[in-house]
This record gives sequence, C-alpha cells and structure tokens, in this order.
Amino acid sequence: MKNLFSNFKGDLLGGVTAGIVALPLALAFGVSSGLGPSAGLYGAIFIAFFASLFGGTDTQISGPTAPMTAVSMVVIATILAANDGNVDKALPTILAIFLLAGIIQVVLGILGFGKYIRYIPYPVVSGFMTAIGVIILVTQILPSIGYYAKEDSSFVDSFKPQAEEIILQNILKEEAGEGILVLENFKETVNRADKITNEDILKESKTLAGKESSGVLGTLKVLPRALKNINFLELALALGTILIIYGFKRITSVVPSTLVALVVMTGIALIFNINYIPIEEIPSGIPTPNLNMFTQFSLSNIKPFIFTAFTLALLGAIDSLLTSVVADNMTKTKHKPNKELIGQGIGNSIASVFGGIPGAGATIRTVVNINSGGKTKLSGMIAGVILLIILLGLGPIASKIPAAVLAGVLITVGIGVMDYKGLKAIPSLPRDVKIGPFKVSSEVIIMLVVMLLSTFWDLVYAVGIGLVIASLIFMKKIGDLTTKHSDVSALKEEAWADEAEFPESLSEKVFIKHINGPLFFGSTNNFQQLAKQIPNTAKAVIIRMGKMPYIDQSGLFALEDILIDLEKNGIHVLIVDVLEQPRYMMERIGIIPDLVSKNHIFKTFSSCLDWVKQNVIN
Repeated sequence: MKNLFSNFKGDLLGGVTAGIVALPLALAFGVSSGLGPSAGLYGAIFIAFFASLFGGTDTQISGPTAPMTAVSMVVIATILAANDGNVDKALPTILAIFLLAGIIQVVLGILGFGKYIRYIPYPVVSGFMTAIGVIILVTQILPSIGYYAKEDSSFVDSFKPQAEEIILQNILKEEAGEGILVLENFKETVNRADKITNEDILKESKTLAGKESSGVLGTLKVLPRALKNINFLELALALGTILIIYGFKRITSVVPSTLVALVVMTGIALIFNINYIPIEEIPSGIPTPNLNMFTQFSLSNIKPFIFTAFTLALLGAIDSLLTSVVADNMTKTKHKPNKELIGQGIGNSIASVFGGIPGAGATIRTVVNINSGGKTKLSGMIAGVILLIILLGLGPIASKIPAAVLAGVLITVGIGVMDYKGLKAIPSLPRDVKIGPFKVSSEVIIMLVVMLLSTFWDLVYAVGIGLVIASLIFMKKIGDLTTKHSDVSALKEEAWADEAEFPESLSEKVFIKHINGPLFFGSTNNFQQLAKQIPNTAKAVIIRMGKMPYIDQSGLFALEDILIDLEKNGIHVLIVDVLEQPRYMMERIGIIPDLVSKNHIFKTFSSCLDWVKQNVIN
C-alpha cells in the first residue's frame, strides 16, 4: 500500500478533477444508451474504481465512452424491441450481455490476447471512430430540438392499428404457451381481448413510435416531421451548451467546460422557469445489485447476442489499450496490456451487476488526470469515489438537468470523437486499387466501408467486414510484392556488410536501424520502441530502408510519430535507399521534406557515411 499512497496529493487532485470531468459525460452517455442517466453514472463509478484497482495502466481513468455507448445503444434497443419496449422485462438480458462482455475481457487478458490488439488496421479503427461520431451527432438532433416521437400524438396515433395487432398476437402466444387451443376455446380469446384498454393500445403505440424514430435511419425518417415541431427553447438550451463548451475552453482549461455548461444552462432553465423536458430521475441512495439478471437468467435470451458481447469486449479492449498508449507517452511509462484487460473486464462485470453501462479507458479523462498530478492507481479509484459522493449528495439536483443540455454535450462528444487525422489523409493516400475504370485507395475503401456500414447498418458486422477486406487487400499486396514477413528488430542488431568499417568513435553518437520487409499494421508496435532505445548521447540515427518495399497507413503514421520524437530531441534522421512505394507515401503526407529533408536522404550507405563524418563531431 506504500506505493499506492506515494503520490497522494497529486492523485487526489487528479482523481477529483477527472471525476468532475466524467460527471456530465456519464450522465449523457447513460441517456444516449437508452437506460437512463443513472446507468451511465453507475458505470462511471464502478468501472473507474475497479479498472484502476486491478488494471495495468496506473494513470488510466475508465468509464463509459462514446464507442462503447454506441454499441451498447444498439444492444439495448434490440433487446428492448424483443421485449415489447418493457425495460423491466428486458433489463436482466441487457445486463447479462454486459456481464458476459466483462468476463470475456478478463479471459482475453488471462490468455494474453492484449498484445494482439495492435493487429487491428488503422483504416478500420478510423472508419469506426468516425461512424461513432456520425451516429452520436445524428441521434442527438431530435432531443436537441425538443422533439420526442412518443410525445407526438398524431405520430403515435398512426401506430394504433399495428399496436392492436401486436397485442392480439401476444394474447395468442400466451394462450399457446398455456396450451389453450384458440379454435376450441374461442371465448377465452375474446374475454382476454375485451380486457385490452385504450391505455394498453396507447402504450404499445408509443413503444412502436419510439422504435420507428430510434437510431440513425429512424432519426432521418422522422426528421422532416421534427423540423416542423421544433421547440425553440430546448434548441436554445442545446446551442447554449455547445457554445459554452467550446467558448469556455478559450478562457481556461482549469475548470472542465462541460461541467460549466451543465451548471450554467441548467441554472438558466430553472431560474427562468423554462418549460423543458428533464432527464430521467436519478435514484437516490447507494446503488444496489440487480439480482434479476441471475434469477431470471435464460440462455435462450442471450444466445442471439453472444457475438455482440464479444464485440463489446474487443471494442473495450481496443479503446482502453489505445488510451494506455497515450498515457505511456505522457508519463514515459509502460502499461501491462493483459493486466489492463483483466482490470477493464472486472470493472465492466461489477458495473453490470449494479445496472451500469459498459465502458473503457477514457482518453480525455486520463489526460486530465495526468495533467492534474495523478500518477498511481489511486487517482482512478478516487475518481470513482468522487462520482459516488456526487450521486449520493446531488442525485435529486442532477435529475433536473434538461435533456437538451445533455444532447448538446453529446454533440460536442460526437464532433470530438471523429478521426480527423484519417479523414484529412484521404486525398493524400495513393490510388492503388482499380475498380472498373476507376483507381481508388484501398485504405480509403476500407475506411469508408466501415464508416458507412457502422452508421447505417450494424456496428458489429461493419468491423468484421472491414477486417476481412483489409486482410484480403494486404495479402494481395504482399503477394504482389513477393516479400518476406516483416522483421523489425531491435536497435542493437547485426551489422550489414557495408557497415564493417563504421568508425568506432561514432558508435555512441550514431545509430543504425535496419527495416527488413514491409512496415505495416502488424509490425508498427516493435518499430515504435525505436525512439525509446536511443540513448542521450545520440546525435544521429540512420534508417536503412533498402529492404522495405512497402509501407501502409499504420506504418506511415508510426514512422511519422517516431520522426517527430527524434526531431524534438535534436537527433538528425538520415534515410538510406528508400524504395519507390515508401518514398511516394512519405512524400504524399509530407514526411519528406517536412520531417526529413531531401539532403538527408541518400542512395547508398557510403554517401551517408561521408555526411556523418563531416557533420557529426567525433
């Protein structure tokens, strides 16, 4: 425990700050998921605490994130639809899926799968993250303009015939389950039908209206109707929230702008007595376990969603480990990927038992924690405790937050989560695949396919299809290039024949790096360790690319990051014998000449050595 409290003051400040930053996002993600703000808050509390306690990244702050919430939203909506929109009836199955996802993460960590996450190609991740942003933006249009399909009486009335049909079908199913033959006992069917009230029909109609307007396609279907029924006061609340979030950041970053927006806009709504729709009431008191998920467990109910649970687990793993890399870069430490998966799995499992939505390592909250002084696991645990204290003390007050304000918060999240780096690179990427008469970029195809399928069809299948396409294209390229498997070895490696006469006096000042084979998404991890291997005595690094026939987008960005790090440390980068395809890619995104000038690119090692002898002091 001594190590845990070695940085108590910094961890306390980091944890408190990260917890405050997490509050508005947790509430917003809970509302967006369909289970309500309390589910987001419970998820943030338990995942933050237990993922930190058992995880492998000391400074990571975990909780509900945009990608995890987007997939959870699909799971929740699908299971609700199968249960006639009855949340109480659907909740045990929903939480069982979340629990299964957490358990899968623990198993992945135990089996050592953390190191394989790097094999996810960049265009797949890029397309998925951009799709998440689009989904959040589109689905928050309706609440931001104050339109709720369930409250639109004429829209709801249009579903009454269908509602009556569904209610009658349910009666027939009940009778079949009870062994009642309708044709032999038709009176029983009539008696049950007579008990159907207008309230029952209205309730079912509202459920159908909610289904019709859910998701991206549902929002686009009802958008023309919604635009004719804009609630301008709610729209003003949403726009005000967005303006404060972006505007307050320009004043100071000490106080989280999302929290400022939440407090200010809720205060305005209450002071001026605006007639707004608030979020669902947050239950007061300590969260209690939802034991119905165990007592009402049914394998047949969760069978259709097992693959989705795997997707949630893998997405959470990718999301968390990417954030772990960010934390490593900021703290100059090295996370333990398998232990991190175990911690995330335990956090998600416990959160599901208490009714929380699943989450992962959250980049913004982690960065805030580190910048505020957090250095150990204690910071993440404190963040969870702070959220619990806020729940116990401010739950009733938080229940008065306008839904439009949280919609505004989510819109800024949707804008922020998109992968602009990948989108900006689209015009620069080479057109290496021919489709009919057109030449297009294979990496752009993968990115767009994943983005479009994720947005308009299914997040789960989109990632799978993207991986298959990426693998096929990669295999074709490697086959065409007839190269060996990638071999990116350590900095201290066996000298090539023409390096035998390298001056001994420069051995601690000039380092040589060989790249054997293509630099692609599966080999970037080891290559990224290059900058960390170079000692303070280094004046120059020679990268020999004569045996690197191909570089993909993942390798390109990995190379760019390393070159930026070396440049910051004042180390010259010299490149020898760069081949046609890698040079073309490096020129397209500006690595040449922005990071490596043409004067530092040599055709032969001997010419490079001449430059070294003249410019590096012995």
